Amino acid sequence: MKKHFLLFVACMASVAMMAQEEAAPVKDWQWSGIIGLNANATGMVNWAAGGKNNVTGTAYGKVRCLYDKSSLSWETNLDVAYGLSYVDQTYDKLQKASDYLKFNTKFGWAFKKNWLLTVSAGFQTQFDLGREYLGTGEFNPVLSNILAPSYTDISVGIDWKPNNIFSVYLSPVAGRITTAYVSDNVNNRFADEYLLENGGLRQQLQESYGVWKYTKGETAYEKEYMNAKAELGLTLKGGINWTYKDLKIITNLTLFTPYTWDKKELFFNALDGKYYEEDQLNPEIFKSDYVVFAGFRDNNRRFGNFDVDWNVAISYQFLKCLSISLNTDLKYVNGLKIADKEGLNATEKVQFLANLGIGVSYAF
Repeated sequence: MKKHFLLFVACMASVAMMAQEEAAPVKDWQWSGIIGLNANATGMVNWAAGGKNNVTGTAYGKVRCLYDKSSLSWETNLDVAYGLSYVDQTYDKLQKASDYLKFNTKFGWAFKKNWLLTVSAGFQTQFDLGREYLGTGEFNPVLSNILAPSYTDISVGIDWKPNNIFSVYLSPVAGRITTAYVSDNVNNRFADEYLLENGGLRQQLQESYGVWKYTKGETAYEKEYMNAKAELGLTLKGGINWTYKDLKIITNLTLFTPYTWDKKELFFNALDGKYYEEDQLNPEIFKSDYVVFAGFRDNNRRFGNFDVDWNVAISYQFLKCLSISLNTDLKYVNGLKIADKEGLNATEKVQFLANLGIGVSYAF
């Protein structure tokens, strides 16, 4: 096993060299991936450092289908996971540990060796309601739901594929649709916690995920909330799908930046609940405690500010059906602000999720 991991480190340090290696003859259609169930448990007795007994189970799957013949190439990837944790405590005993669905497909025509003109499409969301578990027996705030958020990407660009292991894709014509859709049934279900006269849970999630825009009236700006927001921008993607005997590594990185630029500062006036540019407010009101800086008119969604989505899956299989796996997800979204534990100081932050476990899996 040690030998395999040393080989992995050397391989990742020389990706560029690996990309130039000649691939062995392969079939037109190729399937590969990992499907498995991980479990881990923690038990404590008189443990001075503290903590809770817990058991976590996660089902996951990463599947890749590749068609490559002559000058045509079609690659499709599906990445799903769902996990639950049981925590030995009075409240919030059952908690969601992992939940995502990612689908990507791209079709390319090779106009030159290793270079393809490519059309790409992708979609990602989650399966279930996401909450912030407070552990107090009170209401746990809703953080997300299926289609809230979701991201749909459609683009045309150039794909560099020196082999079936490594690829880099660049598109100057990339469209992204971000949704924060909440059905009427779900909105009414949480009407006691999120008042319908204030937009309910729907508006809360639209605010959280930046699915809104400033609309200018005669004298001031107001926020217009939407179920979906469309942007045109530039995207850059890179991926590695590598197998060496019982070791499998799958990683994908996606960067997106919109073609917008409107860095005009706006200020919120609590007296009328509207937004103003500085020169729209008289000096006396501007200096009062009723006026606070609300951010930029483009909500930090401007060219050069990249959204980041990077996931890594490493699996080592032994005894045919048992495996050790590490799955990580790193995200950064401009305009998506995350509050601290007290619900204050909301700022843009890097999101990171890691799952390390041993379980039953099937790699192919």
